[in-house]
Amino acid sequence: MNTIDTFLNEHEHKNLLRFITCGSVDDGKSTLIGRLLYDSKLIYEDQLSSLQDASAKNGTTGSGEIDYALLLDGLKAEREQGITIDVAYRYFATPQRKFIIADTPGHEQYTRNMATGASTANLAVILIDARYGVVTQTRRHAFIASLLGIRHLLVAVNKMDIGGYQEETFLQIRQSFQDFARKLDIPDIRYVPISALKGTNVVTRAPQATPWYEGPSLLEILETVDVSSDVNQRDLRFPVQVVLRPHLNFRGFAGSVVSGTVAPGDRIRVLPSNVTSTVARVVTADGDLPEAFAPQAVTVELDDEVDISSGDMIVHENNRPQVKDRFETVVIWMSETPLKAGDRYLVRHAGRFVKARIDAVLYAVDVNTMEQCQAESLGLNGIGRVVVETTQPLYLDAYAANRATGSLILVDPLSNVTAGAAMVTEDVFVDADTPRVVGDAAALLRDHVDRREFHWETGLVSAKDRLLRNRHVGKTVLVTGASAQAVQRFGKELELRLFKLNLNSYYLGYASLARGLASDVRDIRSEHDAQVQRLGELARILTDAGMIFITAIPEADAFTVERLKVLNAPSELLVVSLERDARRPVPAEAALDEAVEIAQNVDAVLALLADHRVIPEYCI
Repeated sequence: MNTIDTFLNEHEHKNLLRFITCGSVDDGKSTLIGRLLYDSKLIYEDQLSSLQDASAKNGTTGSGEIDYALLLDGLKAEREQGITIDVAYRYFATPQRKFIIADTPGHEQYTRNMATGASTANLAVILIDARYGVVTQTRRHAFIASLLGIRHLLVAVNKMDIGGYQEETFLQIRQSFQDFARKLDIPDIRYVPISALKGTNVVTRAPQATPWYEGPSLLEILETVDVSSDVNQRDLRFPVQVVLRPHLNFRGFAGSVVSGTVAPGDRIRVLPSNVTSTVARVVTADGDLPEAFAPQAVTVELDDEVDISSGDMIVHENNRPQVKDRFETVVIWMSETPLKAGDRYLVRHAGRFVKARIDAVLYAVDVNTMEQCQAESLGLNGIGRVVVETTQPLYLDAYAANRATGSLILVDPLSNVTAGAAMVTEDVFVDADTPRVVGDAAALLRDHVDRREFHWETGLVSAKDRLLRNRHVGKTVLVTGASAQAVQRFGKELELRLFKLNLNSYYLGYASLARGLASDVRDIRSEHDAQVQRLGELARILTDAGMIFITAIPEADAFTVERLKVLNAPSELLVVSLERDARRPVPAEAALDEAVEIAQNVDAVLALLADHRVIPEYCI
């Protein structure tokens, strides 16, 4: 192999990093990329000559200076206004790695363009102007990067030269961003002080300008960041794009492996038919492959004659996505027409279009405070959680686990314009103190409970029969309070007193639920609602069986209590609070003082149960 072949082979097998530059307007995003290309000696002479002419005509850096931003801002309107409007893509390579850069606009008006660029990125470079620090658009772009599953963030504090490269300025901005980033699901965040105009710490470190900074330069970080674990190699998802039948002896299914791997001999399942088969060959134009992985485009041939059409999905036999026609998504709205409940759109997911309706707008997110605000609609660039209902089931994974099957776009059926981007994900809010709108609890579950009750199948023993046998009706008692030990002790004591009165009572601690019935649900805030829903379903079953079911949830918020009330229907939930907390108000039928003797508090609850005609009065 000669030198040229060796070089080409090495270049072909270099690791690829896709990254975006984002941040507020005039933070220097385009200038940074231009300087990166210039200092890396990746600009051809004719490009440099053209750039010098454009700088003299439209430049903003002063006479005789090159305006590196013009290398990417190619639209006439961009050069006239000195801003980025569209997403500009550039390709370049260093001896260590290949790169695809997406230069995204900073204006709020073009946030949708930023989301488009971020949808395929492995890393986001967020620029912050050292003069102004963290601003609203900085937070918005960081939040969108988090929503879109970007796991690596490089915060570049730009224009450090204007303030004389002050370390205090850099540290203050870093601390301000860290305080905000605690609410984001981004595990890898790095910080570097730069001057894109002067080239400080862009390609090489500049100890003469920033002697207090001992970290790597921006390019060194880009060359060494590890993104290999970001690709899902576990879950095979192969949406079929077209069925190939070139002759009678071959029938293959062409598409792209969006996640996981596929190899001859693998047992597979076809969705939605649920038919199983075995992979015979993995075919490409260059010959058969021993294995295919994301994002390769291949053709799969099966051992059996299976009816598969465009839009079907091939997965491993025992590794299936969720198949749903009603689900929650986090939406970034890109249309000037607000998103409202009842609106109808086309959903583009995994290569196919399906008709869809917006069932509910649950809340909008304030990007400054990360608070969830009650909203009836989402405006342009709005972010919120909505319930989507489709005419056909979709094959869904959580976006955090699989970007391909966890994402979808909403398309206006009349204009065919992309109206919004949606992520099927729970791992968005990791801040346990983020307040939630209580009214959303009923909206999330009302239809589910209605369908459940409509199909509820009972035996030959009626509720009246159970009342005559047990001498009491079924009831769920929720005990909550600041002290986990206190609420658990009270719940167990209440169960014992009821049992001694010959009443059917049962106590289940929340920890027992989390380690048993909900053991497959992770114990984090983002999936806490799934644990609560299982508890509510269990409470519905036990109360229907005529038992007095007691459970304890320390520090339950009003949102959780409301969900349990809805799930427990048609029975009513009795809430006992052992502490009144003005910060987390919980509506309770019995607000008790934890300091009072426990037997006295139990007597109070027994009296309340008698007043509600749950247990006979002679029992107290």
